[in-house]
Amino acid sequence: MKFEDIYQFFDNPPPIYLSKELAVCYVLSVLVRGESYGTELIQLIESEYPAYRLSDTVLYSALKFLEEEQAISGYWKKVEGRGRPRRMYRIRADWRDLSQDLARLWHEYATKTNHFHPEASGQREPVREGG
Repeated sequence: MKFEDIYQFFDNPPPIYLSKELAVCYVLSVLVRGESYGTELIQLIESEYPAYRLSDTVLYSALKFLEEEQAISGYWKKVEGRGRPRRMYRIRADWRDLSQDLARLWHEYATKTNHFHPEASGQREPVREGG
């Protein structure tokens, strides 16, 4: 290891993987905008929040939790050009207010100042003197 490796780590840190708690709030933040499916939820976090990642295991654990709590409902949708149906998820009407509150928690968490991931907070990366 060299000191330049340390600077490289902070200049280009690894992504932060969501815990189940964060995943629940993130999923609801997407579903308050409209229905979605698993692969799209993973793709959206990578495009909308580049500093964060969501593993399949944590995602499907969060979706299962939300279904068991009857916060969301899932249904199978046949997609043209795709062999098998896709599992779609949407927020149940009686959970809309709580979902918006939990989505707000995600947005606050994901957009707060983040020293390791300035792109996640919209903050500019500090300029390193002499380098």
